[in-house]
Amino acid sequence: MTDEEFEEFYAHSVKHLVGQVYLMTGDLHEAQDVVQEAFVRGWARRSRLRWDARPDAWIRTVAWRLAVSRWRRRGRAAAAWRQRNGELPDSTPAPDAETVALVAALRQLSERQRRVAVLHYVCDLTVEQVAAETGISSGTVKTHLSRARAALRPHLTSEEEHSV
Repeated sequence: MTDEEFEEFYAHSVKHLVGQVYLMTGDLHEAQDVVQEAFVRGWARRSRLRWDARPDAWIRTVAWRLAVSRWRRRGRAAAAWRQRNGELPDSTPAPDAETVALVAALRQLSERQRRVAVLHYVCDLTVEQVAAETGISSGTVKTHLSRARAALRPHLTSEEEHSV
């Protein structure tokens, strides 16, 4: 990929990737940070990236791995903070009510179910593409999607459906 192609790829896909990673992580600022860092890493290897090889999947995977690494570090830091001070600093509130509801519902899922559901339903990847990106079999992806739908259904139904 040339410099110009990479810049075009960035401009075209950064918002979508941040949104996708946000739904997987539940933290907008974290999603922005890890996607930005993934693009920096992508820039360094842009000559090896190709349009036809879905560079968005590569960026999303790198961003996801960065987020997981940060969670692990943050978990260790939080444990150290609790040992020393007994409490954690305040967190930043979520943006709007619909997004909060969606992220809260997604947090009810296991990490793998959440990732699979976001990749399939938000990123519009096929079951086979989700399997390739996550490293799990197509059958397991289908199982996680089915379980995710069942788990999300009570959290995301409209008020009208509850009153009927």
